[in-house]
Amino acid sequence: MDERPPEESDPLPPDPDDPLERTSGITLETCYRHPRVVTGVHCTRCGRPICPDCMTPAPVGYQCPECVAEARRTAPRRRMRVRFFLGRPGSITTTLLMVNIAMFMVEVVVGGSGSLFGGPSERKLFDLGALYPPAIALGHQYWRLITPMFLHAGLIHLAFNSYALYLLGFLVEDAFGKIRFLAIYFIAGFLASVTSFAFGPIGEVGVGASGAIFGLLGAWVAFNYRRRTSPMASANLRWALMLIALNAILGFSIPGIDWRAHLGGLVAGALLASVLEGFGPRTLRPFVQVAGLIILVAGGIALTALRIATFPALGGPGA
Repeated sequence: MDERPPEESDPLPPDPDDPLERTSGITLETCYRHPRVVTGVHCTRCGRPICPDCMTPAPVGYQCPECVAEARRTAPRRRMRVRFFLGRPGSITTTLLMVNIAMFMVEVVVGGSGSLFGGPSERKLFDLGALYPPAIALGHQYWRLITPMFLHAGLIHLAFNSYALYLLGFLVEDAFGKIRFLAIYFIAGFLASVTSFAFGPIGEVGVGASGAIFGLLGAWVAFNYRRRTSPMASANLRWALMLIALNAILGFSIPGIDWRAHLGGLVAGALLASVLEGFGPRTLRPFVQVAGLIILVAGGIALTALRIATFPALGGPGA
């Protein structure tokens, strides 16, 4: 039986030996939502083909609208919480700033409107807890080594210290954490007052948070010196040293600045930072931290006791 020749309308099978009829083997697909749009992109989550109108950028590739909607439905929702200052980054610094401002408002109320810029009288500051060596040595009012950190002699004094606390506080608090930050601030402030009491004039009233703030500066220097091979730490260290040099010039050229308290706070802050970061074997670092804090506080107490033992009576030589 004779075979019928193929008609022109009948498709001919491709000839694999004909280079003109070879294909690359790529199967063209269409978007599952838009069947007339050819695409070669697939959803990285479900694998379905998607066109440009259906693509949503994902961490890897693109996702289809259904997968994006499903991810939104199943993703955990953030709970909005109202927290007090102690629950936020930099919260201790913020709280200290507010306490200093609140105490200054008390000073203005006690000292009258004239104390806004010039500060209350020395008598009023003394009543509020200012550092006064005879009251410590002869009256045994040791709390005056702490309370001056929250008192200021006028609005300008408060503004300078608040700005310095704003600059350094958030940095040191972020670097050391809240608990160690508090230890640095208060112990450095205490040792700054001790230094002023032990080596300063015996008849002057002293107030201000600058001793504690210089403690933060010393801690920032020690923190970055330990990491000085890092470009960022090296830049931070240069910035801190410039601040120290500037304050040294101001401290020795402007009368009324207690440079002894500044120096004591600076050295104390550097020592505190070194102790709180720890050194030696990791298993011994908690012991080193606790022992170091105890030694520094004990050193301040011993220096206070030594000054009290050698303190001249009022009206005597050197008074």
